[in-house]
Amino acid sequence: METWYYVVDSIDGDYANLKRTDIESDDLKLVARALLPAEIEVGSKLKYELFQYSIEE
Repeated sequence: METWYYVVDSIDGDYANLKRTDIESDDLKLVARALLPAEIEVGSKLKYELFQYSIEE
């Protein structure tokens, strides 16, 4: 199973735009906030692993 890393680029209501940080990409991924940790804010670093997002420490 792969592990991907993101940073929260923006938050718009019930959705957040995530930008990959482990590869070179300008694409944003729109994700429902219900799938993300409640305490995220713009600039939060996230790890996606085993179909779950968690705040990267």
